[in-house]
Amino acid sequence: MGLFKRKQPEGVDNKKSQLKILFTSDLHASDVAFRKFLNVGKMIKADVMIIGGDLAGKALIPIIDIGNGKYEVDSTQVGKEGLETVIKQIKANGNYYVIVDKKEYDEMVQDKRKVDEAFKNAIQERLKEWIQLAEERYKDTKIPIYFNLGNDDPMYMFDIVPEESIFKRTEGFIIPIGDLEMISYGYVNPTPWNTYREKNEEEIYKDLKEIMNKVSDPSKVILNTHAPPYGTNLDNAPLLDKNLKPVVKGGDIVMTHVGSQSVRKIIEEYKPLMGVHGHIHESKAFDKVAGTLVFNPGSEYSAGVFHGLYILVEGNKIKAHQFITG
Repeated sequence: MGLFKRKQPEGVDNKKSQLKILFTSDLHASDVAFRKFLNVGKMIKADVMIIGGDLAGKALIPIIDIGNGKYEVDSTQVGKEGLETVIKQIKANGNYYVIVDKKEYDEMVQDKRKVDEAFKNAIQERLKEWIQLAEERYKDTKIPIYFNLGNDDPMYMFDIVPEESIFKRTEGFIIPIGDLEMISYGYVNPTPWNTYREKNEEEIYKDLKEIMNKVSDPSKVILNTHAPPYGTNLDNAPLLDKNLKPVVKGGDIVMTHVGSQSVRKIIEEYKPLMGVHGHIHESKAFDKVAGTLVFNPGSEYSAGVFHGLYILVEGNKIKAHQFITG
């Protein structure tokens, strides 16, 4: 890739013997899940907070202004009083909204470019809201919130994050965290949905190998890849048929491994201190690959449930780890 640079530590005491890390992933624009993430960070007195990709939501819901203070949402009419409740619920579920009149709605139905533009505006606005909220909640601390984009995140999300923000971009940098270094990589192996950021296994392996060859000590690396390693407890997902429907046998959904073989190969070769991953929402778990502990906190963003991972590091060893759900 040729882009990776070493950054100076931000807000982390390198002399501190203990390091409290809070990791989450796949928030998918859920306001409730993100607010809980901020709350947990303060509750556990985290030194470092990490979002491992997929900040963007997946749906844009039109709210049609039909006049006289009335709005139509999914064939249901609400007044101005009910509109605020509707918007709050949309945001809690990890969705976006756009308020349009009937003419604008009809134009969007006929022109996909207008939908794409509205989607882009909504994604950027939600991320700006999150950054502002984080700045307000953490203005008296020096705790950085590191983030990388996942496969469902368009690259333009990087463009709206100010350099001086509490949100710190990790992709493209080797981030010193205490005595450790973190590298982040948001691309995933191909999926059936052809999402924004996918690469074949050969490209993923080449990219990750180049990054790992630049770190000071692989055994002191936090490997933050959105895709989990293949063939572990972290990458179980429903097997899909040609119509992208889950395969069911004997009344049970058939599961299969869908993680990255390249991520697994990199872990086996370099043996980093830990791997923190996401992407596969239903595979909340930890496992070991070649002696390296790997984690996926899972995700239930649409239900407003927060899934996180607390990791306590002493020196260059993982002293404790705990999944947090609520």
